[in-house]
Amino acid sequence: TKRALISISARSIVVQLQIIHTACYLLACTILQSYLPSQTPRGVKNLRKEELRAIRGDGRGERKEWERIYDYDVYNDLGDPDNDPATRRPVLGGRGRPYPRRCRTGRRRCRTDPSSESPPAKDGAGIYVPRDEAFTERKAGAFATKKALSALSAFTTAQRVSGDRRRGFPSLAAIDALYEDGYKNRPSSSQQEADNLEGYFREVLQKQVKLLLKGEKEEFKEELRKVFKFQTPEIHDKDKLAWFRDEEFARQTLAGMNPLSIQLVRDTDFPIFSKLDEETYGPGDSLITKELIEEQINGVMTAEEAVEKKKLFMLDYHDVLLPFVHAVRELDDTTLYASRTLFFLTEDGTLRPIAIELTRPKSPNTPQWRQVFTPGSSVAASWLWQLAKTHVLAHDTGYHQLVSHWLRTHCCVEPYVIAANRRLSQMHPIYRLLHPHFRFTMEINAQARGMLINANGIIESAFAPGKLCMELSSAVYDKFWRFDMEALPADLIRRGMAIECEDGKLELTIEDYPYANDGLLIWDSIKEWVSDYVNHYYQLASDIHMDKELQGWWNEVRTKGHPDKEEGWPELNCHGSLVEVLTTIIWVASGHHAAVNFGQYPYAGYFPNRPTIARRNMPTEGQACSHDGMQPTFVEDPVRVLLDTFPSQYQTTLVLPVLNLLSSHSPGEEYMGTHAESAWMADREVRAAFGRFNERMMSIAEMIDCRNKDPERKNRQGPGVVPYVLLKPSYGDPKDMTSVMEMGIPNSISI
Repeated sequence: TKRALISISARSIVVQLQIIHTACYLLACTILQSYLPSQTPRGVKNLRKEELRAIRGDGRGERKEWERIYDYDVYNDLGDPDNDPATRRPVLGGRGRPYPRRCRTGRRRCRTDPSSESPPAKDGAGIYVPRDEAFTERKAGAFATKKALSALSAFTTAQRVSGDRRRGFPSLAAIDALYEDGYKNRPSSSQQEADNLEGYFREVLQKQVKLLLKGEKEEFKEELRKVFKFQTPEIHDKDKLAWFRDEEFARQTLAGMNPLSIQLVRDTDFPIFSKLDEETYGPGDSLITKELIEEQINGVMTAEEAVEKKKLFMLDYHDVLLPFVHAVRELDDTTLYASRTLFFLTEDGTLRPIAIELTRPKSPNTPQWRQVFTPGSSVAASWLWQLAKTHVLAHDTGYHQLVSHWLRTHCCVEPYVIAANRRLSQMHPIYRLLHPHFRFTMEINAQARGMLINANGIIESAFAPGKLCMELSSAVYDKFWRFDMEALPADLIRRGMAIECEDGKLELTIEDYPYANDGLLIWDSIKEWVSDYVNHYYQLASDIHMDKELQGWWNEVRTKGHPDKEEGWPELNCHGSLVEVLTTIIWVASGHHAAVNFGQYPYAGYFPNRPTIARRNMPTEGQACSHDGMQPTFVEDPVRVLLDTFPSQYQTTLVLPVLNLLSSHSPGEEYMGTHAESAWMADREVRAAFGRFNERMMSIAEMIDCRNKDPERKNRQGPGVVPYVLLKPSYGDPKDMTSVMEMGIPNSISI
């Protein structure tokens, strides 16, 4: 007993010493002075090293919610094969399926599939992120409330489906009815709005209790449905026919929720040809020929002249989607094509869609099928064109969610966060620069793995290409993602949307390209702020080269966070390369994410404008076609075919609440150009640099307001046109803002 008491006492002393040890270090970190490793005060030098060593852990054991351990793992936790073998999913990360790494949790391996990690509980319990990365109580409460309201909204609307998950909408009027009545679910911007919301639900609850007490159950259900009907999305509120118009279809490639896919058709790309193996997929040449192009542009110039004058642009999902077509078609109630969509740049600076090519690859039993659709010269051709647009929109919406949004922001940023915490001390000036741009990213990603991108989750259930979604994301990461191409100027140049002039400035190939116009202002402002900051702490290039923590961070990002990608990583050997790397990371976490995230409900909330999936083949494909090459059901009722091609009622009730949730801003959000870290304000030169950054961002906001009023900018101003405000910095009173899209650019990926 005596020995046991001594042992317990000794362990207690050790624990207390560890607490004191950590407290001393954290106290040192709270000192607002930033230190490069070589400048660390002697008294905390060892503590600085030991703290980083402790944060890295030993790579063993299951992590507990109170721990602060950062480590890496592959994406092997998306399925639950022990409970449902059908949810087994391949591991993402490694030679076969390259992918960025996530935070290691150490949960037990599945019994039926040892390569997979068991998922967290359905209610979210068991999700691990280092405690410093977890939501604040306020953020967690707001997120949980919004998620609960979204779930209730989906539940009450789904009652109409009566268990038939394949049932489409009976009419366009039935789609519009989703958005009538009900509470307009815009983010609360004041305490008064929150009080109004509380009073609203109290009144509704009292009314529903009375109905239940009277035994009027059907009336109760109908009242509940009215409460949770959806807010009319901005695109539909502005123009009820926007979803049908070719002009709006084209405009959204430049100013919608996915303006990152449109690309120039260069002379090296024409004639259009696939890079895939013809033996596997069929002929690689495109049916969008020189003759077809010249016919569609009314002979105003030759196709070669159109290419030379930079008049032809394309959404190209051909080579990305073609390898997945047959596998997706084996899934229930869905289909897939590979697609190319060609646009012509008109004299007024807007794009006009002129051709859509849809392709089904060959198989052992069937030849390749492909067809080009053009804006109709007959009733039948017009309906076929509308159906072809629906397929392209489903491709673009799926690619947006899986690549432009999830992969390029959420997924690729997480390794930067892990590496920064493992290798950069909290005293390090670069840690303090990046820290606000990593806020809540690991937590929101962990939540996404549990409810959005997991097996049978919302993305798989309602987006093309179904359960192959994450494999598609991996394929794009493997073939197209490079860090040095994530910088906005580099991305625009890669897509042919800009050229670099001799003075280093960019010239856009489409002058009125709202995403690029506003994005480049934000990029330049961030870069100037980062340059001022870096120059303040690093006097010489050798200081950067000799900074062991900085070099260790960047090496770990490449070799442990993104180990499957060997190319595209600049060396940190001078001020220029360090500024470019840091600007890229900050841009992706702020501007890029804001551009692809907060427009989701305003544009895709009215799903005919942005369907997430296409469920029916084109009426001109298959053996059931009549002598005129079209299926009889299409000839008899083309509207019915269009409605059946759209997502089902069940899929819609899954997606709309999630898009509404993802498009919302959180209470206590920190916005770019307005939030300043205490350490920045404590240093006179850094404080002055941030002041200049703030002034530039406010000036940009005013400039964007002016652009949205300019009648010459037809891609952002005009009858029924939604102004482009997704990259507008936050300024003014939130109560005066009419759109969730103009609430500002959050510093980090926090939703």
